[in-house]
Amino acid sequence: MELNNLKPAKGSTHHDKRIGRGAGSGHGGYATRGAKGAQSRSGYSYKLGFEGGQMPLQRRLPKFGFTNLKRVEYKPINLSTLEELANRLNVTELNPDAFIAAGFISSANRVKILGNGTLTKALTVTANAFSKSAEAAIVAAGGSIVKL
Repeated sequence: MELNNLKPAKGSTHHDKRIGRGAGSGHGGYATRGAKGAQSRSGYSYKLGFEGGQMPLQRRLPKFGFTNLKRVEYKPINLSTLEELANRLNVTELNPDAFIAAGFISSANRVKILGNGTLTKALTVTANAFSKSAEAAIVAAGGSIVKL
């Protein structure tokens, strides 16, 4: 075998349709575009969701739901994460700055501490919100909470 006698596997290649190249090609005449209408013209492009004048799906379906503009989003951090972070940084005080430095949140986020996991260290935790179980676990471990 040499470079000059390499060929693709049988059936793996095919010729492109040569559209609009005369009657003998089988694709002359209307060049597979059909007769008349916007789609037969050059430069045709359709709007997203356009269904040929039929009422589009997104306008046929009714609006639903509600967006509360006053909703406050919190990034959740569990007790197990607090324990792990306190051990890694060797600290007893955790606040949003520590969470930002660890990459858990960005400066724009609010933090809510959730009660998943266990806490063995006495930690002073500063956050925007606490779940009841997290609050109880922090206090039970000998720590304290500070709400922002």
